[in-house]
Amino acid sequence: MAKAAKTLPPQDPLTAGRRALHKRRNAAQDRRDALSLLGRVVVLAAAAWVLFTQVFLLTQASGNSMFPAVKDGDLLIAYRLQGTYAKNDVVLYEQDGKLRVGRVLGRENDLIALDDSGTLIVNGSAQSGEILYPTYAKDTLEYPYTVPADSVFILGDYRTQSEDSRDFGPVALTDVKAKVITLLRRRSL
Repeated sequence: MAKAAKTLPPQDPLTAGRRALHKRRNAAQDRRDALSLLGRVVVLAAAAWVLFTQVFLLTQASGNSMFPAVKDGDLLIAYRLQGTYAKNDVVLYEQDGKLRVGRVLGRENDLIALDDSGTLIVNGSAQSGEILYPTYAKDTLEYPYTVPADSVFILGDYRTQSEDSRDFGPVALTDVKAKVITLLRRRSL
């Protein structure tokens, strides 16, 4: 017995044309969708670049000048658009080409005095706060010291070991790069 040959139904030329048109429309839609996705990715990447180069500053703390508040290796997230800095703000500033972290303790026209017992006095008031270490004067400045215009007086919390305004004088506001808004501990990453 011979097998009967299967015959395919004749294709309607109109149906084949519709299939080809539908295939071209789908391909065109796929190209539009891919370009739309690429455009969104580019816009998102540009927004992230602006945020993390112009608005926020991410850096890793090096050294223990702010111990115990900021430890070596902590990831610092700081806000660059801060206009003025209040007393006790933790800031990132540039000194000798190096990005450092410190606490603002004196602003323009504040009178800074350091006595022999290790007490920091700002405008006649002793500053104790939560600082564990005494604040002794170094040979760079003569105390009492008045903070000049457009400058801040910055100290590290680890007062016996940190390099700060006692070593290199007041920091110009133009050298203060950002105010620290949060940090992530190294061991939690």
